[in-house]
Amino acid sequence: MSHLTRGLAAALLAHALPAATWLPPVRRLTPRLAGRGGARHVALTLDDGPDARSTPLFLDELARLGCNATFFVLGTMLQRSPALGRRIVAEGHEIAVHGWHHDNPLGTRPGRVAAEIHRTVRLIEDVCGVSPAWYRPPYGALSAEALVAARRAGLRPVLWTAWGKDWTASATPRSVLAALSPGLVGGATLLLHDSDATSAPGAWRASLGALPDVVATCRATGLAVGPLRDHEVHSSGASPDHS
Repeated sequence: MSHLTRGLAAALLAHALPAATWLPPVRRLTPRLAGRGGARHVALTLDDGPDARSTPLFLDELARLGCNATFFVLGTMLQRSPALGRRIVAEGHEIAVHGWHHDNPLGTRPGRVAAEIHRTVRLIEDVCGVSPAWYRPPYGALSAEALVAARRAGLRPVLWTAWGKDWTASATPRSVLAALSPGLVGGATLLLHDSDATSAPGAWRASLGALPDVVATCRATGLAVGPLRDHEVHSSGASPDHS
């Protein structure tokens, strides 16, 4: 193998290595990145909006439940529905960065991910009047470029400890609750979707239908449910992961 080939291979490995945190065994060793938080709190996060067809229904349901969440928005979606972004913030929820498009950071040309993270941050600031604090890469694929760009933008990368597998055509409120249930423990960060922009058409209905039972299950064991800003995300130490 030539020096050039070895150098290219090393560069590709360095670029892709952070994406290993997508794997549950790796996330167990990185509780801060996984979103492991305080023992009496569960963070509720919603990806891929804001969507004019579905996000208002999630906001209505969260208001009924008396619960706030963190919305990881796509720049393209916020650009289409800026009033929804403002509503998210006005109703006490947290808004965070999911990217501009829902492209896998590992497969994009150099420089694009960094530019799109900064573009999304600027749009959130301009539209919503707040500065986001969190970044979650599409598909949970955290490249080296995305990691550096997020930190330069003042964002903390965060993945999840449990997901509802709510993006398929076969998902139901019952299946979403069943997928999350093993992970409904103190310190968990839950991943759901308030849009089907990158999922099966109508898949968001499964998450919406599961929300009351998810929140009730947590509260029945004395756990508060809320956004990442209230989660006291850990910075060290291993912890259970249920996804």
